[in-house]
Amino acid sequence: MTIKSKLRIGLVVAIAALGVLAIAATIARAEISKRYGQALSKADLIYIATIRKDGNQSKAAPVWFTTSADNNAILIQTGPDTWKAKRIRRGSPALVWIGAADGPAFIGKAEITNDATVVNKILTDFRNKYWQNRVMGVGPSRAGFDSGARIAIRITPTRDLPEGFTSAPGRKARPLEAAR
Repeated sequence: MTIKSKLRIGLVVAIAALGVLAIAATIARAEISKRYGQALSKADLIYIATIRKDGNQSKAAPVWFTTSADNNAILIQTGPDTWKAKRIRRGSPALVWIGAADGPAFIGKAEITNDATVVNKILTDFRNKYWQNRVMGVGPSRAGFDSGARIAIRITPTRDLPEGFTSAPGRKARPLEAAR
C-alpha cells in the first residue's frame, strides 16, 4: 500500500467518524422548540399523561413545572407513589400539553432523578414562579425531597405532536418515536 492510499483511507475513516459523531450529537440533544419555549414562558401549568400497562393513555393531570438550566427538558415533581411516578419508573413516556389539556403538545422521555441540581432548580423556580409556594408553602419543599415524600422528574422532548392533539384517556398512546 502506498502512502497516498493510506492517507486516503485515513481521511475517509476520519470523515466517517465525524459524521457519526455529528449524527449522535443531534439525536442526543433534544431541545424544547422555540414555539413550545414561548408557550412555556406564558404557562403556569402543563398537563402530563403517561401510558398505562395496557398501552392506553392516562388522564392528563395539571402540574407545576420549570425548565432545566439548559432549556432541554421540563422539570416536575410528584409523590413517589403516584400513578405518574409508578408508570415513569416502569419506563412510560410522558405526553405533555402546555397551558391546557388541548394546548401545544409533545411526547417526551421521562425519568426520575435524584440530581441535586434538578431538585434545587425545582425548589428555587417554584418559589419564584408560584405565589402559593412562596406565601402558603404549598408544593415541594427541601424536607419533602430529603425524606423521599417528593421526587423530581426530568422530561426530555422526543417529538412534537400535531396541532389540536388532545388528551384522550383510554385511547392507545402514540409511540415515543415517530414512525419511519
